[in-house]
Amino acid sequence: MIKERIAIFGNEVHKSVVKKAYAQKKNFEKQFNHNPERKYHLSLEKNEVLGPVFGVKNVIESSGGEKFDAKNGIFIGTIRMGFGHYRISMAVASAAKAMGLTPYWFDLLSFDSIGAKIIKKLEGLYSFGSKMSQKSRLFNIFWEYMTGVAMKRIEYNAKDRVMCELFTNVYENLNKNIPFVSTHAWPAQAAVHSGFKKVVNMIPDNWPLALHFSEGAVHAIQTPSAYYGYRALKGMSKRTEMLNPMPHNSIEYTGHFIDHEIVFNIETDCKKRLDRMKNKDPRRVLLSIGGAGAQSETFQAIIKYLLPKIKTGETALFLNLGDHKKAWESLKPVFKEYADLVTTHFEWKDSSAFANDAISKRVSGIHVFLHSDIFAAVYVSNILMRASDILMTKPSELAYYPVPKIFIQRVGGHEAWGAIRGAEIGDSTVECENVESTLQALKLLVESDDMLSMFCNNIVKAKSIGTYDGAYKIIELATGKKFTNKNQSS
Repeated sequence: MIKERIAIFGNEVHKSVVKKAYAQKKNFEKQFNHNPERKYHLSLEKNEVLGPVFGVKNVIESSGGEKFDAKNGIFIGTIRMGFGHYRISMAVASAAKAMGLTPYWFDLLSFDSIGAKIIKKLEGLYSFGSKMSQKSRLFNIFWEYMTGVAMKRIEYNAKDRVMCELFTNVYENLNKNIPFVSTHAWPAQAAVHSGFKKVVNMIPDNWPLALHFSEGAVHAIQTPSAYYGYRALKGMSKRTEMLNPMPHNSIEYTGHFIDHEIVFNIETDCKKRLDRMKNKDPRRVLLSIGGAGAQSETFQAIIKYLLPKIKTGETALFLNLGDHKKAWESLKPVFKEYADLVTTHFEWKDSSAFANDAISKRVSGIHVFLHSDIFAAVYVSNILMRASDILMTKPSELAYYPVPKIFIQRVGGHEAWGAIRGAEIGDSTVECENVESTLQALKLLVESDDMLSMFCNNIVKAKSIGTYDGAYKIIELATGKKFTNKNQSS
């Protein structure tokens, strides 16, 4: 009989949920042959892609690598689940580097552990659900409920909290005095279970979900509306009663989680967009396929619409396929009649050089990016954002980036409020709920100048009030260090 009780911010979870949580934990232990005595000796190695950019070092299972620096190091706990958690990890790594710290990339999936096996299983289910939601309207009703309602309730968090007890053996030999910043609740929960002194839990969405709770950590929130929802635990009970709120010292409004290089150059990059517009240069569209690889029908429609305009020099296309090789094979026939306009960038050295040059140089044609290395697959979009006039994306983590955006249809109910946030700031369209409305928005942004001008001006205004300062404030929360050099020198 389960005797443990679980209370989340003082809200008692029903004993039947607690029983299910411990039953799930026991099933995972049996399924993956858990050995609680397994020891992990960890050290550091250079990250080949992000090391030269941010000084990032990977945490690896080895006793012979570089040792941890308790004075200047900071852990970034993350998992590869889609691209979103990696992307905001890169944002906080960039801020850490700008503030004189060395980011330690701690990915739970990089270890041979029960935690990695559980995450792979759950990530596979989430990826499957994301893809199915785009293929079946009936399944999408279920998926919207799961991602927008079921994950919102505190009962969901109770199961995760117990599950994350199984992840702690990887943390055992780490210095608990080094600050731990997490871009997913699971690494944060395990860090709290393990006894880390300072844990900051970055909340990736604008729709409050109990899924993201990690009691014992400071919860970093990107938007004021989400702050209220998390502080009040709004809608997180199955019944109508009001829950006890989250204590004020457990939550902090930070602003959007954005790379230092992007924030620092906002004024310059927006001016370049407006100059290209005035000079009638090809309008640059960045289309970035997410980690789940969903929405292929929408992507094909967008590309087919743009191809004639690319041929006449009205537009240019940056197509980041991430690490989805199958996506490239499926899209090749679309480009058949325009093969002479296509340049592929499949090696990181070439991709990063082109993306950085494109910030200032003239670009035309179609540029396709595909990388087997996950860091390159994600980060090339961050560089290309600075060189782009329009980003087309679902309203996921990219919804918060300071670049003019067209939001295509969401994948999961929790993403809806990302589009609302962007539209209200005024740097994005509303969510386009189907292919037809997506192409209408694209036509407006490509063939007219008013919306692009408005979006750029609003991005500069939003920077002036700290909207995009979230990554800096994360480091401040974790370390107590202040950072003022976010603005360009005059």
